[in-house]
Amino acid sequence: MADAPTKKAQRQHSAAGLATFCGLMVLLIAALVLLGVWQVERLSWKKGLIASVDQRVHGEPVPAPARAAWGQVSRAMDEYRHVTAEGILQNDKETLIYASTTLGPGYWVITPLTLSGGTSILINRGFVPADKRDPSTRSEGQKPTPVKITGLLRITEPKGTLIKSNDPANDRWYSRDVAAIAERRDVANVAPYFIDADATPNPGGLPVGGLTQIVFPNNHLVYALTWFVLAIMAAGLLALVARSELRARRV
Repeated sequence: MADAPTKKAQRQHSAAGLATFCGLMVLLIAALVLLGVWQVERLSWKKGLIASVDQRVHGEPVPAPARAAWGQVSRAMDEYRHVTAEGILQNDKETLIYASTTLGPGYWVITPLTLSGGTSILINRGFVPADKRDPSTRSEGQKPTPVKITGLLRITEPKGTLIKSNDPANDRWYSRDVAAIAERRDVANVAPYFIDADATPNPGGLPVGGLTQIVFPNNHLVYALTWFVLAIMAAGLLALVARSELRARRV
């Protein structure tokens, strides 16, 4: 008769363990489903972003935002907008930003464009290889004549990249940090954005514009399917364990 209480206690312990396991599995399944739903929502957002950017890139160019509108310029609403700006390039104040492009490693040439109203916009005129970093090797494109720049509005890239930080004191640059470059080159009244110039040829062929890479990784569908499959697998495991426990109780 002493075995009866022991068996009863074992069953109670088993039932408590099963209940805990089931509760944890239900929470896990719910979390996996929520992650899947979140990725589906991200997929919808990413598609909208890609469509919006595509519309901006291929839209008719509009004047770059004037000083009165600088405070409203945002990444969400304005980046990659097709814009134009007219002025005089201050080639004596250009800055070289290390770049790795489809043309190989080299530098972006960032030059202030002074507008008629006294404000300035930093222009990414394009790419030059390392052996053309010295302006004297590309003198044809360095004349301070009035120009009209057409290109894509870009948002400032402060401090540097994930791998390397800008070093303004030593004039080493890895990202297009508008404020830091303007301070280093003593450029006043500068817009809080820069413009990637299009592929319109510069005198002498350098710098080479039109190399803006517009890439938005879109793996959200894969992620969503992964979370949903894991949720199904967890549900299958839960069902298997519960069925095994019920069979054991019948014995």
